[in-house]
Amino acid sequence: MKVKKIPMRMCIACHEMKPKKEMLRIVKPKDEDAFIDFTGKAAGRGAYICDNPDCIKKLKKARLLNKTFSAEIPLAVYDKIEETFFEKKQS
Repeated sequence: MKVKKIPMRMCIACHEMKPKKEMLRIVKPKDEDAFIDFTGKAAGRGAYICDNPDCIKKLKKARLLNKTFSAEIPLAVYDKIEETFFEKKQS
């Protein structure tokens, strides 16, 4: 039986390659703010980040989404992503 290939993605914070299913996808639609895509299927440019609180904090501190999406991302979006992540982690 053929072994199925596991898609790998790189975390934009720690630059580690991990299986796609273990990562969070952050999406930036064309004319909207970025958000966490829990389905992994939302339309728009995507970036992946570890399901790790340290990487989420580094995302905001270094403003990594600005670099990744080559666009100005407001601090409110970083706060919303952080808030959504920690809410999801607790439930």
